[in-house]
Amino acid sequence: MFKALHTTGRYLLLMRRTFSIPERMSVYGRQLLKEMEQLGINSIGIVLLISFFIGAVITIQIKLNIESPWMPRWTVGYVTREIMLLEFSSSIMCLILAGKVGSNIASELGTMRITQQIDALDIMGVNSAAFLILPKIVALVLMIPVLVTFSIFAGMIGAFATCWVGGIMTAANLEYGLQYWLTEWYLWSAYIKSFFFAFIIASVSSFFGYTVDGGSIEVGKASTNSVVACSALILFADIILTKLLTGL
Repeated sequence: MFKALHTTGRYLLLMRRTFSIPERMSVYGRQLLKEMEQLGINSIGIVLLISFFIGAVITIQIKLNIESPWMPRWTVGYVTREIMLLEFSSSIMCLILAGKVGSNIASELGTMRITQQIDALDIMGVNSAAFLILPKIVALVLMIPVLVTFSIFAGMIGAFATCWVGGIMTAANLEYGLQYWLTEWYLWSAYIKSFFFAFIIASVSSFFGYTVDGGSIEVGKASTNSVVACSALILFADIILTKLLTGL
């Protein structure tokens, strides 16, 4: 318990240093664009690939498990859309990004720490926490709606692919189910949850990398710990946010 409280206190102190007014906005702007490309744009490929196949698998599983003469055929498309909007494209996709993006951030900052690059910035009077961590947090928070949107559309295309290639149902029935009784708030809920998850991934991973103490072995441990911590916090936050946003 004491170790958890100590770690939480160090995290909060680091975040206080991180969210300070930038000294030179032009430098922060260039760093932000670099992080948006590295953390966001470079993650589009894996988001599209995973979402496409998950959308296809969900459609097949729903078709096999709820097929009934009493059940409308468009129900498959409706359930697939709800799963993609409510959980996969926001929560599960962020869990996947915690493994890719989170480990990347932790290992990058950890390497900078053990090679004394962060110490050099501090000696020069630069707020290293704000300079290195703030652009990562802002970049991921800005790019996460793009990734969620790509995930939703890729999942829908994967669902249609099962109709065109697998022939498990007609595309017209699937399309009707995807459009049936669409609740706009569910889409906004997916974006709102993803904002919180993006902050968790960027800030927690940065904390573990920034506070590395030791050699190269510790960098690997920090990368692993960051993924585990981000995953646990995302799942915990998902429960709370789902409760708040759905009003249940």
